[in-house]
Amino acid sequence: MKNKTILITGGTGSFGRELTDNLISNYKNIKKLIIFSRDELKQYEMSKIYPKKKYPFIRFFLGDIRDIDRLIYATQEVDYIIHAAALKQVDTAEYNPFEFIKTNIIGAQNLVQASLTNNVEKLIALSTDKAVSPINLYGATKLCSDKIFVAANNHKGSKKTSFSVVRYGNVANSRGSVIPLFKSLKNKSNFFPITDMQMTRFNITLEQSVEMVMWTIKNAKGGEVVVPKIPSLRITDLVKAIDPKKKLKIIGIRPGEKIHEDLISNHDAGNTIDVGKYYIILNPLDDRLRKYYSKNFNSKKVKRDFYYNSDENSEYLSISDIKKII
Repeated sequence: MKNKTILITGGTGSFGRELTDNLISNYKNIKKLIIFSRDELKQYEMSKIYPKKKYPFIRFFLGDIRDIDRLIYATQEVDYIIHAAALKQVDTAEYNPFEFIKTNIIGAQNLVQASLTNNVEKLIALSTDKAVSPINLYGATKLCSDKIFVAANNHKGSKKTSFSVVRYGNVANSRGSVIPLFKSLKNKSNFFPITDMQMTRFNITLEQSVEMVMWTIKNAKGGEVVVPKIPSLRITDLVKAIDPKKKLKIIGIRPGEKIHEDLISNHDAGNTIDVGKYYIILNPLDDRLRKYYSKNFNSKKVKRDFYYNSDENSEYLSISDIKKII
């Protein structure tokens, strides 16, 4: 990170703040850190946490990834882009499809164009388990986004820019996630609303997601999708961890919601390798990736019928485990 300029899209969100904390705590020689987001209030609030006098290398940059001209301007002389900006509420997407397409798909295309225009060194895009075998519009837009970034490596020409994706499940305690919702209802409601008693979700902490991104910045070559080995949790165990005495009310599956999530489908098994802490889905058009990970990480192919599903995960969080992260 020495003398590097880093731009975080969606930098005022939960992940952006966690990544900012990590960068300023562990890397003292960053040249510039640009917090790019469209929310003026959050930028103002975050600027109070990181005042200019104490953190002169942090720049708050108001903009929208839908605006290609603004992105090209913002990414001048940038070395690394961490792309965390997205519209992500599953049920909201079903009623506002065009808005999600503009941000999650057109925004991804704009970032590719801006990165190539300014010869950015690396772009790491955040993705979601909803992008695997999607049944909702949000997941479909993120699948398109993932494909755009992976494919960008195939048509970048002589440009040095590499594009990689990190894909993970629900982030514990992030804004808009279920844990803050249930915690807020603990003293406000007589019951917890549950969509389905069988529901499971992959779970990752903000710290783990940042660690994964930092690993990808250091090691990725471009064209790969990095997937962490993370535990699942049962929604019923989550509510027991928050308040074991609270009644549950079944409200039914929301539009576009799955009972279980996937991080890797069996269709991707042929291009998936195991590097220990992470799985890597390789770009099938780039043979050098398989050779690189085999040589440097002693990677192993997964079985042809492999898939990574939250229901059939080998690791689950217990109620006591969940209490530690909430």
